[in-house]
Amino acid sequence: MSDDQDHGFETDALHVGQEEPDAEARSRAPPLYQTTSYVFEDAEDAAKQFALEKPGHIYSRLMNPTVGMLQERLAALEGGVGAVATASGMASLNLATFLLADVGDNVVTASSLYGGTYTYYTHTAPRNGVETRFVDTLDYDAYADAIDENTAYVHCETIGNPSLVTPDFERLAEIAHDHGVPFFVDNTFATPYLCNPIEHGADLVWNSTTKWIHGHGTTVGGVLVDGGSFPWEEHADKYPEIAGDNPAYHGVNFRERFEDAAFTYAAIARGLRDLGCQQSPFDAWQTMQGLETLPARMDRHCDNAMGVAEFLADHPEVSWVTYPGLEDHETHDTASKYLDGGYGGMITFGLDAGYDAARTTVESTEIASLLANVGDAKTLIIHPASTTHQQLTDEEKAAAGVTDDMVRLSVGTESVEDIKADLDQAIGQATH
Repeated sequence: MSDDQDHGFETDALHVGQEEPDAEARSRAPPLYQTTSYVFEDAEDAAKQFALEKPGHIYSRLMNPTVGMLQERLAALEGGVGAVATASGMASLNLATFLLADVGDNVVTASSLYGGTYTYYTHTAPRNGVETRFVDTLDYDAYADAIDENTAYVHCETIGNPSLVTPDFERLAEIAHDHGVPFFVDNTFATPYLCNPIEHGADLVWNSTTKWIHGHGTTVGGVLVDGGSFPWEEHADKYPEIAGDNPAYHGVNFRERFEDAAFTYAAIARGLRDLGCQQSPFDAWQTMQGLETLPARMDRHCDNAMGVAEFLADHPEVSWVTYPGLEDHETHDTASKYLDGGYGGMITFGLDAGYDAARTTVESTEIASLLANVGDAKTLIIHPASTTHQQLTDEEKAAAGVTDDMVRLSVGTESVEDIKADLDQAIGQATH
């Protein structure tokens, strides 16, 4: 494959990072480099690699050839200049916050968030001296009003979990950049197949690769993608880990040495080195296997989800349905603008009979599995108020869009008629 030739997403998902077979064994599948460390050519080679003067592999906490293939592939699919694979999605969020926010800083984020992200911002980040300012996901004036000279970044999700709202990325990017801070987007629910936030102004993107990117419920992982667009050097005092003289490397300035990929190399050399949140070679190898079929799976997820959403909208026991593909969804027009090829695989809905009926529904399905994950090829179901968002106060649940009657459904790739029939019998058990 020629390096200067543009290819489609489906082709890149299969080939980027391994355009040619493995040089040693001519393996067509990505090789698994299950090793902790690497033999240097000589003492000079070792010294230059440790000084960041020469590329190479030192230790698998920093770099590994198998992990590197996955990073290169995901960077290409997200439209970034580099990527860092991490042990989980939450590890990616923590890594970015570690690099961007210092004691006394704050983060401005949309309030419609995955429960783990919300808990990280409310309980973990403050222990490191970082305040979080939550704003209504769709109140753009509120973002601008919340930003001050100590704001480290602005954050949102492509498709909010579990409210499923899609904010106006270009507007949020403009707000963030007008205030001199990067715009950071969690693209987990859309994946790069449906949305490229970097194309719409995001500077950094993260994914829980555990979900649709891998897609088979066996491998936990995350990725942090560097858009290469933020002018770190203009804000060196604010972001010294990226654009300042780094004392951990005898004054190396990542922006000067690595240019547009400064954040990527800072995340590796400072973040992975000191936090130890790297993805294992085996997990990266498994994630690449899942990634190869992402386009086909996402098409099926989206088609099935639309069919299930329409079925639920007509169900006599269902009081409301939220799915970005339905025309009555509050951000349907925005989702149609930014999501290309579908509206994702997530649905939330409520029952007229309320809390108890919602809980009975999720434990009465036969095909859908009651568990905390999303993005599996299999259909998954849960009651957020009593599980994923249980730790939140009533006020925080309301801000996140979680109601007592809410059922969250991750629509799989089974027969859509079987999924509908399963939901129908479960709802029937809960309401009769």
